[in-house]
Amino acid sequence: RQASLGRAYGAWRTFARNRLAMLGLLIVIGLVLIAVFADVLSPYSPFVGDLRTTRLLPPSAVHWFGTDDQGRDILSRLIFGSRITLFVVILVAILAAPIGLAVGTIAGYSGGLLDAALMRITDIFLAIPYIILAIAVATIFGQSVNSVILVLGLTGWLGIARIVRASFL
Repeated sequence: RQASLGRAYGAWRTFARNRLAMLGLLIVIGLVLIAVFADVLSPYSPFVGDLRTTRLLPPSAVHWFGTDDQGRDILSRLIFGSRITLFVVILVAILAAPIGLAVGTIAGYSGGLLDAALMRITDIFLAIPYIILAIAVATIFGQSVNSVILVLGLTGWLGIARIVRASFL
């Protein structure tokens, strides 16, 4: 246990020395905090607008990003939209990572014919444009956040599988 803590600390020190890595970490932490505290940070309701007085206003001190055609504050809508984005990203990772890890591990460890077959299947999926797959899934399942999660989850494992396979080789 002590050796694994030492390795983790060494990995963290290496990570912390890289300024761009730390900047990326701060950006990710900031975005997660914005999503978590959207209720507190949002200056207006993202759902309620005023068609008479605040419709299509340009950016100003009152509405930093302006308002949309329904009179809703765009900044508030962006802040609340970060919650949906965070939700989608987490579910896509939960769906794509195990598939990619399994396919890459099996392909890299077994080698031979099974490796070739799994990588050709991966190549076939990579050859399909994402937009065509998204349209097909939206046609079958309807236009929803679940469809987006499904498309991204079923295509996100491809890169993971290639990286894991290369690590095994």
